[in-house]
Amino acid sequence: MLDGRPPEPAVDILLVKLVLTPALIGTASLAGRRWGAAVSGWLVGIPFTSAPIALFLALGQGPAFAATAAAGTMAGTISQAAFCVAYARIGVRFGSAVGVGAGAAAFALSTAVLQRVTLPLFPLVVLVMIALCAALRLMPPPEGEPRAAAQILPAWDIPARMVVATVFVLLLTGIAPALGPRLSGLLAPFPLYAIVLTVFAHRLEGPAPALEVLRGLLLGLFAFAGFFLVLALLIERAGIAAAFAAGAVVIAAIQAGSLWALRRPRAPATTKC
Repeated sequence: MLDGRPPEPAVDILLVKLVLTPALIGTASLAGRRWGAAVSGWLVGIPFTSAPIALFLALGQGPAFAATAAAGTMAGTISQAAFCVAYARIGVRFGSAVGVGAGAAAFALSTAVLQRVTLPLFPLVVLVMIALCAALRLMPPPEGEPRAAAQILPAWDIPARMVVATVFVLLLTGIAPALGPRLSGLLAPFPLYAIVLTVFAHRLEGPAPALEVLRGLLLGLFAFAGFFLVLALLIERAGIAAAFAAGAVVIAAIQAGSLWALRRPRAPATTKC
């Protein structure tokens, strides 16, 4: 308590990490099975993993650290867009394993560049929007209509997703003080959940549903970026609770629009901004 703040309630925060993260991931997985591949990708736009990480950073490291990390996480949206394009352009042709490797390499390269470039918040927002629109234009055109969600996924699929997401949250929040707020934020949006969704769709249903997952993810990332913009702007000024509440409102509003864009009938061409 040397800095005047009460000690961090470590046990309570650990319980939140262990309960909240798998519950959110499990719920999203079930919803994705019900409504199809594109919707499952769109659901990743809701920051099921990154929002808990931001909350734990705010509780454990303070609002100033969390605000810087939120700006980094928003910048990390660019890296997620790079992952989507790399997987779509390479994985569809050479298989899911190569696609994941190419996507991870694109994410890592983008993260390395972003770690060395510091932009004010609002120019950064513009850059994120440009990157998402460019990624949507670079996606290969859909091959026919999206299929219904497959009913042949193994029983261990959803538990595995929950475990992976929870381990990632525990790992990143544990090493965040050593990484610093900006790099912590840039790494927070690494698309583990999207990788699982895309690979399973690709292997069990073919490349077209995998592309639908990635396209849905790109549309969902507009809300993802909006949420972390709100956190970066408000968490120090208005407090943790108010910033997260405002971010939730922004997610709901943007996701409603992106869901409309996702579900409307379209010609067999790439989605445009």
